[in-house]
Amino acid sequence: MFSLQTIFGKGDKFYGLLEASAESAHASAKALIELLSTPTTQQSLEKFKQARRREKNLFGQISEELVNTFVTVLDREDIEALNGALYKIPKVVEKFAERYSLALGRIGDVDFISRAQMLEQACEVLEQMVGQLRKGMDLDEVKRLNDQLQTIEAEADDQILELYRDVYTNETDPIRYLVKTNLFEILEKAIDRCRDAGNVVYHIVLKNS
Repeated sequence: MFSLQTIFGKGDKFYGLLEASAESAHASAKALIELLSTPTTQQSLEKFKQARRREKNLFGQISEELVNTFVTVLDREDIEALNGALYKIPKVVEKFAERYSLALGRIGDVDFISRAQMLEQACEVLEQMVGQLRKGMDLDEVKRLNDQLQTIEAEADDQILELYRDVYTNETDPIRYLVKTNLFEILEKAIDRCRDAGNVVYHIVLKNS
């Protein structure tokens, strides 16, 4: 026989899992800044692997809880959408870190740190947005945070455009050209994933306000 808690779900269960997922995404962005700031001989991908494993476990746990809980505190499709959006962020960040580590000897002097810092800022704002879900879904506050996230994403696009402009103008080595543009695209995608997750949170709050 099912208990009422099984039927209706524990109120803060999904909030806690989604908050942990946003925290994991933020941790992966912090690890990227650390990687880019560390001498080549001391660089490690272990923190990215840990964040990715944690995100994967949380993704599976949320999916399992959705199956086992009949009534959820948020609409089921909204939890699934936010779960999927958050899951993608550490995946893309780890992909960048792996490609960067492999190509480090070929890319020369490229300032990825300032762009990675914008990614970290985007993840920090996103983490705050996810945290707002359990606090009563203040539409004005979530809109303010989402606007901030959109601004960071637009500024990051402008900065990455500068990288493209520089490589189009000055890069003469075709392999280095391809490697650089590939890294730019991955970093841009990571920031876009934060924007996408923020849009999901805003949609959830808008729908429930």
